[in-house]
Amino acid sequence: MIYGPTLLFALGEGAIIPLIPVIAAKLGADVATAALVASALVIGQLAGNLPAGWAVARLGERITMAIAGTIAIVGAVAMALAPSLGVFALSVLLIGFCAAAFGLARHSFMTTRVPLAYRARALSLLGGTFRLGMFVGPFVAAALLAIFGDERAAMWFFAACLVATISLVLFGPDPEAEFAAPPRLALPSNDVEDTGEVVTGSIPTMERVGVFRTMWRYRRLLSRLGLAAASLSAVRSARQVVLPLWGVSIGLDAQTIALVVGISGAIDFALFYASGQVMDRFGRLWAALPAMLLMSGGFIALAFTHDLDQSAMWFAMFAAVLGVGNGLSSGILLTLGADVAPAQNPAPFLGSWRTLTDAGGAFAPLLVSAIAALSTLAVATGAMGAIGVLGAFAFARWVPRFVPRGPAGGANK
Repeated sequence: MIYGPTLLFALGEGAIIPLIPVIAAKLGADVATAALVASALVIGQLAGNLPAGWAVARLGERITMAIAGTIAIVGAVAMALAPSLGVFALSVLLIGFCAAAFGLARHSFMTTRVPLAYRARALSLLGGTFRLGMFVGPFVAAALLAIFGDERAAMWFFAACLVATISLVLFGPDPEAEFAAPPRLALPSNDVEDTGEVVTGSIPTMERVGVFRTMWRYRRLLSRLGLAAASLSAVRSARQVVLPLWGVSIGLDAQTIALVVGISGAIDFALFYASGQVMDRFGRLWAALPAMLLMSGGFIALAFTHDLDQSAMWFAMFAAVLGVGNGLSSGILLTLGADVAPAQNPAPFLGSWRTLTDAGGAFAPLLVSAIAALSTLAVATGAMGAIGVLGAFAFARWVPRFVPRGPAGGANK
């Protein structure tokens, strides 16, 4: 009941993502327009985080997920039946909006219910569940194409996944009732005053505040640790763009590129639970710093291999390095957001936190494209590595300041 709805939603979403540009092209979009339609999913998710924070704070996680799933069904059916490119694009935007509400509701639930000692492992498993759905979804789409010969079959599959998701949420046992929020220890509060100093010794209250008031109250935390988290999201997102483009630029065929990217993704997926183990046992920085340094080092090193004789070998090797780094970062953004969120009413804060991290992920492909257009892909790749290095320094600086120590004293080491 905790991970099942997330897996179903991610499985259906993973099935439709590769086909969005294909259907857009069939509806008359050129390459640039098809890319814009595909990006509507990310734009919708980015725009949906703040309203989702408001909804979860007012309605609760379960009702928010049910409403988001129902609206997403409308979006999936509209995608399948879209008579024009405009309707299709709006449907994709709606799916992204609902994905934000769904993800934030589950993030808020885990933040308030999971004890601190197990938080990173639980949230890494949540991130891994999402990755599993996104990993398997394209294979499901390929099978549906082989059976039905129509890309819109994946949209109907997504709708079926959403029906199953809503059924689990509404008619299964209610995790919010079964798993009462554990009593919070009097850990150092992460409430930030105008001076920027951390207030210590305060006990969380039941005060319920709005999204924008929460953003203002925690503006210093968000502008420091939040931007570090956004840099991690940017580096992650850049990996998905740079690797296929790099393969094309060095002359590899599509099958080889897909194989290299697939192996990198498999390494990434295999390590998702290890990240949670490391964070719970040794502290958040022991996962965040190696992940950032591996990915930034991989990008910087890859940038110097484009014109080498063994460029294909270097491409495969550094794709694997990026996969390891990305795998070690699984659950970090969810865990840090949970660590610094207000104890009693985390949803409005998490809406702001996820908006920042999603903005980093949405900004990275645009930055890669702009730098590559003005210079070369190698320069763009090196620039993403530089962002990763800056992000690593930001994590080292701000995690010890803002992340409270757990009962064992090791959460922010």
